[in-house]
Amino acid sequence: MNAENLQPKLVFDCFAEVNRVPRPSKREEKMIDFLRRFGEGLGLPTKVDDTGNVAISKPATPGCEHLPAVILQSHMDMVCEKNADVDFNFDTDAIQTYIDGDWMKARGTTLGADDGIGVAMEMAILKSDDIQHGPLQCVFTRDEETGLSGAEGMKPGFMEGDFLINLDSEDEGEIFVSCAGGANTVAEFPFSPEPLPAGYYAARVTVKGLCGGHSGDDINKNRANANKILVRFLTDEMEKTDLRLADIQSGGLHNAIPREGTAVIAVPAAFRDQLSADLNLLAAAVCEEFSETEPDLALTLESVGGVTLVQKADEMCRMLLALRAVHNGVYAMSQSIPGFVETSSNLASVRLQDGVVRVVTSQRSSIMSNRKNMSATVRAAFRLGGAVKVETGDGYPGWATNPDSLLVKKAVESYKRLFGKEPVVKGIHAGLECGLFSVKYPHLDMVSFGPTLRGVHSPDERLLIPTVQMVWDHLLDLLRNI
Repeated sequence: MNAENLQPKLVFDCFAEVNRVPRPSKREEKMIDFLRRFGEGLGLPTKVDDTGNVAISKPATPGCEHLPAVILQSHMDMVCEKNADVDFNFDTDAIQTYIDGDWMKARGTTLGADDGIGVAMEMAILKSDDIQHGPLQCVFTRDEETGLSGAEGMKPGFMEGDFLINLDSEDEGEIFVSCAGGANTVAEFPFSPEPLPAGYYAARVTVKGLCGGHSGDDINKNRANANKILVRFLTDEMEKTDLRLADIQSGGLHNAIPREGTAVIAVPAAFRDQLSADLNLLAAAVCEEFSETEPDLALTLESVGGVTLVQKADEMCRMLLALRAVHNGVYAMSQSIPGFVETSSNLASVRLQDGVVRVVTSQRSSIMSNRKNMSATVRAAFRLGGAVKVETGDGYPGWATNPDSLLVKKAVESYKRLFGKEPVVKGIHAGLECGLFSVKYPHLDMVSFGPTLRGVHSPDERLLIPTVQMVWDHLLDLLRNI
């Protein structure tokens, strides 16, 4: 498939524009300015609120003035993850895309289709002069990926409409009508340094090559967690010899399943060969355990020099045991929706910084009481492990299903009319801004859908090109017939 022939052309042209603008979460200033200038350049009413959200309004096309007002919404920021060997600056560089069969990918970085493709669809509708629709407002929120702070900071009245279509879902043919709420739990463990005893061998242990993915949408896909594998090895060896920890830098973003991690450790020199043998044994075991989901999983060991300070042994022991014990993955499945994850937790990152080991986790649930219980369970493990500080943030609310939704009814009818098959109507085990909108704008009737994405929040992120045309056709038909 040639990039010049991608359809719908206007959408992919807009996506190319989006990917030329740096837009890391919390650093979206260039994107905010780009969208403001885009709206004003079209001569359309454009506003930016104090938080940095952008809204561009477009009047109804002739003959459609009677249709209800619709809000189209997507988030402007993107997760910025890259492979360790890739030289790339997300604050200055344009995303480099390429075509691989039916998929669009990026060269060693996240693609930004989450949610750049939603932004592009809104831009294409605003640009077009041959699409039938009623009164429209296209809303672009900032910082969805690292705390939903754009939606959180939006004041009532900024959005204007009766219906809202969120373009931030990742499976074509699925219409989402609810989402999980979530919160982050962060712990700090002391790292009291003491001299490394004489006669010790120091090495760097690395876990790499994992798939990673979204800590909500992919949590039930049996993908390995680099932090858990690394801690598993360290605690196993700790039981056999006087292992000491000099550094740990493992995992990344709070909303991503960690793909890689490293720890610098030291063991008595006489244990050196055994350490290497044990790592090979664990690598074989873990590869068997994740034989279907992690084909590129690798564990490596390399000698390092210059290690003079290590964590006090008792601190290290309690911390590593807590990290091994803390829950990671699916905790409970829904009792009402078959196959739907209700509650989960993700051990996202473990990093030595500023004299403490900072651990970041995220908990999600479609039932608030279970989310709070999951967070309390994680806090308990960390406190037992000697953490000096443990906090769970306020988090964000879930979005409850509206059984009387007219928009869902119309979206299903439209999909069946276009494609001759039933769409799947479901909830998603991830945070959508619809949860916050349901609190600030309780009158809104909402749905969420989008093209198929895989590997989101990782450098393996990819967009299934044919599904973009399907979602585009569905969106335009829904706007005409709502």
